[in-house]
Amino acid sequence: MSLTAYQQASARAEDPRDTEYRLFGMVVRALVEVKGYDRSNLGALASVIDWNKRVWAALAQDCADDRNGLNDSLRAGIISLSIFVENYSTQVIRDGVEIDPLIDINRTVMQGLAPAAAPTHNNAPPAGMVPATG
Repeated sequence: MSLTAYQQASARAEDPRDTEYRLFGMVVRALVEVKGYDRSNLGALASVIDWNKRVWAALAQDCADDRNGLNDSLRAGIISLSIFVENYSTQVIRDGVEIDPLIDINRTVMQGLAPAAAPTHNNAPPAGMVPATG
């Protein structure tokens, strides 16, 4: 199987939440990287900020669709965050405000998208322990 065919098959099989999680991870890494740039590297900063805005715009557009399966409250919250990201991003580029709130928002979303840890319920007693009898 060629690499391209494998990537296409993998992309089709991946859970959308996993895809969104990975995307936010890439954007966060890029935001963290440009955080330390000075204003002389405005082009790189603007490029990463624009990428983040496009991700949020796509999320808002998806949430505005009546066929979206999320509940109305969550959809409204995502749209509101998208508006905030758009407005705050302008301030980052224009006024030089800190980029941290954008990083924090994306990390918080990542926490919500993170795969749940597999339950570790094991009814067996720990090694060396004898279960109590009643």
